[in-house]
Amino acid sequence: MGLDINGTKFLLYARSRGVSFDAIAMIGRQEMLISPKDLAKNLRRFGLQFSNAEIDEMAGRPGIYAESFLQAIGARNVVSFDASDYESASEIHDFNQPIPDKFKGSFSCVLDGGTLEHIFNFPTAIRNCMEMVAEGGHFLAITPTNNHSGHGLYQFSPELFFRIFSKENGFSLEHLIVFEETLTSPWYEVADPRNVRQRVQIINESPTMLLVIARKVKTVEIFRSMPQQSDYVAVWTDGDSPDRFGPRAPSGAISKLSRIPSAVIRRIRLKIDRKTGMLNRRPQHFKKVDLP
Repeated sequence: MGLDINGTKFLLYARSRGVSFDAIAMIGRQEMLISPKDLAKNLRRFGLQFSNAEIDEMAGRPGIYAESFLQAIGARNVVSFDASDYESASEIHDFNQPIPDKFKGSFSCVLDGGTLEHIFNFPTAIRNCMEMVAEGGHFLAITPTNNHSGHGLYQFSPELFFRIFSKENGFSLEHLIVFEETLTSPWYEVADPRNVRQRVQIINESPTMLLVIARKVKTVEIFRSMPQQSDYVAVWTDGDSPDRFGPRAPSGAISKLSRIPSAVIRRIRLKIDRKTGMLNRRPQHFKKVDLP
């Protein structure tokens, strides 16, 4: 678990969008996995200047954790949670189990920097996080969505976060961003499948991450009504067309495609993806984020 060049950029972006780090809970104590040079560049990008000595205190050698960086961007109180004490977390708690009442509503920001995918009881773990956020505060996540099979117990669909961080659960999902895990990858805002009336799918070759910014609007009972995938709900309640599961090819095209070897089709699709970028080809699903 750690904050790299994209992770630190995300927290700086969240700060620029009004997220308060005054009292922050880290789910898993985050290590700084970024060079001083790259960290200084990210800080300058968002209008923050620090001396070389200050930067060296935040990053640049093994075993530096995120507290100094978080304090530099506004944190006055940083609490880390883990199931064991091997990284000297502030609080030892297994997020497979409900969080004690004393932590509920206590934090202006709860950060999952890459922990929840390793926790088997995800519904309890994410409920804990949501309950820990104070009204007006935010939940932030840096979490795997594609081509991370084997990294943890799970990799997550974008729709999961749209359905979890809903008004029924007292939240508003302000930003859901996807990027391929490279140093220079563009970021794309992800559309809600319920709004575009199609499944928003990511089919690519590169490890891909989601960035989540969700604001707590009101304290309510979390998951009083369990989240359901939006296209199924539309069919059940409105008799909506199955076309919302995705665009269908004309019947003649299907018969022709059926005669093309699947390996050839995969090579053609990958060639198109490499040339145009899968996310660029679906502007109704992915909109490029303008960064400083």
